[in-house]
Amino acid sequence: MTADVVIVGAGIVGAACAAELSARGLRVTVLDAQGIGGGATAAGMGHIVVMNDSPAEFALSRYSRDLWLALAPQLRTRDAFARCCTLWVAADAEELDAAREMHAAFTAQDVAAQLLDERALYDCEPSLAPGMAGGLLIGHDSIVYAPSAAQWLLTQSPGAARIDLRLHAQAVAVDAQHVTLSNGERVGGAHIVVANGLQARELVRGLPLQPKKGHLLITDRYPGFIRHQLLELGYIKSAHHATGTSVAFNAQPRPTGQLLIGSSRQFDTTDAAVEMPVLAQMLQRAARYLPELPTLNGIRAWTGFRAASPDGMPLIGPAGSAAPGVWLAVGHEGLGVTTSLGTAQLLAAQITRTASVIAVDPFLPARFELGACHV
Repeated sequence: MTADVVIVGAGIVGAACAAELSARGLRVTVLDAQGIGGGATAAGMGHIVVMNDSPAEFALSRYSRDLWLALAPQLRTRDAFARCCTLWVAADAEELDAAREMHAAFTAQDVAAQLLDERALYDCEPSLAPGMAGGLLIGHDSIVYAPSAAQWLLTQSPGAARIDLRLHAQAVAVDAQHVTLSNGERVGGAHIVVANGLQARELVRGLPLQPKKGHLLITDRYPGFIRHQLLELGYIKSAHHATGTSVAFNAQPRPTGQLLIGSSRQFDTTDAAVEMPVLAQMLQRAARYLPELPTLNGIRAWTGFRAASPDGMPLIGPAGSAAPGVWLAVGHEGLGVTTSLGTAQLLAAQITRTASVIAVDPFLPARFELGACHV
């Protein structure tokens, strides 16, 4: 049978696209070489956060966070959705000035944000190291266990009956109406969507995607040790925009009572092994903010690769001459979980030729010369 849409990729982005398109009445086939949420989705923190690096990033992350908040009542306990908020920690007066600027920008856009002085900061998070200057608390930011949420989107969402999920199906080629699998089978559809992260480079030539390696570590259970997703206000300049190896403080309280610790960024490797010097550097950074962290028991560390585009924005829309008739939903870097639901809305609006809530232009693949060679 021929589907209305064939999606390559069963991570959080592909799952969100399948759920939205099926909810609009389309028959969707989802293909993945592994299992649900087995790639970058399984390697991330599941932090749902409004980011304000650019107007486009703000629009997509805020829109997507609102979609997550609306979806949350339908999710299961196993999906581990929690509205823990984000607390940006200012280590000094300069970073507190940055917090004031962020506060002004967010409140101007009606995003709930509270500027904290030193005393209020420690009321929120007593485990922080002494001497911090203050912080910025962003209300409604949340966390979710993304692999489980992807499974819900594919099997439990309102249109799930119209989703045909085929796992361990390796796509090796795409064209306007077919996906060719490694066994030679051709899966047909009126629309073909490539949403499999870095592996998209094997299907669409010249995609400007670069692997960005990250390390994470999870601890044993220490309920109440921290209460909010914690990030240093130096995070954006020290990690988000860095081109080499860098680390920044990022700690998350899991609903299990565990702590999930990040983050690192590396552009210069495709080796998935945990690198002890990088992990040590990341944990040393975290211990500057949480001095009791070295006394906790870490039980597992792992890595993952995020697909980063040159401008940090995802590619959502037609692939153009690089793959005529093929649609893209890739390049989300570290915001794939946050922006997955918004990406699905933007892609579905284009496929069904309906209006979108936010502008799609900043995310169109046409802003790059696809098909050219990218280093």
